[in-house]
Amino acid sequence: MFYEPRLGHGLAYDPFKAIVAPRPIGWISTLDREGRANLAPYSFFNAVHSRPPMLAFTSETMKHSAANAIATGEFVFNLCTRPLFEAMNISSGALAEGESEFAAAGLATAPCRIVRAPRVAASPAALECRVVHSMQLHDLDGAALEGWLILGQVVGVHIDEACLRDGRFDTAAAQPLARCGYRDYATVTEVFEALRPTDGGAYSPGQPDR
Repeated sequence: MFYEPRLGHGLAYDPFKAIVAPRPIGWISTLDREGRANLAPYSFFNAVHSRPPMLAFTSETMKHSAANAIATGEFVFNLCTRPLFEAMNISSGALAEGESEFAAAGLATAPCRIVRAPRVAASPAALECRVVHSMQLHDLDGAALEGWLILGQVVGVHIDEACLRDGRFDTAAAQPLARCGYRDYATVTEVFEALRPTDGGAYSPGQPDR
């Protein structure tokens, strides 16, 4: 089949999010102007640059996380893993402004080193970020959308040493979660390695990151 999004797809469910999958879950923690913690998962999230490392998440409306990140200039990405699924799912609920998703999900916080926002203590990795860009999205006709893109530069990295193997972060051991469209999720439990044509032989840590 073929369809133009502006004309509709004619299916029972929109396939867009299921096609662009799996997607990392951006479990974003922030503080509001009053210093109250907020935590929410975003499925439109990914790394966008490596030197320096940068992340981006999109809020399809101006929700608390996006508003807090813009107002304070910082946020934290917490790696969401299979053991943390239930807590992550609870944190997606529509709580009133100022109510803590950390408390609702029974999650302990841990302090960050550089930014003021807290991180999820149980997460095996967290990335402290400072906002470098924020913008309201527009469509092809130039009409403003409700969505906002927040881009942050990573200024601090926390890693549980139990997930480090021979100098590498063991992704399969961490079991990160991903969104797969509709109400579907996936867990990374197995990875494989492949060399690029430009690698010129066996990979070594001295080569550029792949």
